[in-house]
Amino acid sequence: QVQLVESGGGLVQPGGSLRLSCSASGSIFIISPMGWYRQAPGKQRELVATVTASDSTNYADSVKGRFTISRDNAKNTVYLQMNSLKPEDTAVYYCNLLSGLSGRSFWGQGTQVTVAS
Repeated sequence: QVQLVESGGGLVQPGGSLRLSCSASGSIFIISPMGWYRQAPGKQRELVATVTASDSTNYADSVKGRFTISRDNAKNTVYLQMNSLKPEDTAVYYCNLLSGLSGRSFWGQGTQVTVAS
């Protein structure tokens, strides 16, 4: 069973930065694609960024040039560096692991990011 624990959310002013972290248990991290998703109130969960096991990245158009996803396989951790934050980035951010063995999807509990002055 994989467990994902996110941290790093909080309240930040527009234009500010935050770094989210997601630590994963288990040995499949290194072979599994990871992703960050977000869900704003009243909206569907949407993809923010993904990183493959070989470090290829993909971003939603709305965050390109502002957010950076990265992974540290030695620490079983994936990061989301968020710069130039906007009020519309306010959401609960979720970490996702897509098992490279079974194809099963695992989710963290979510961390709140609020961008407001």
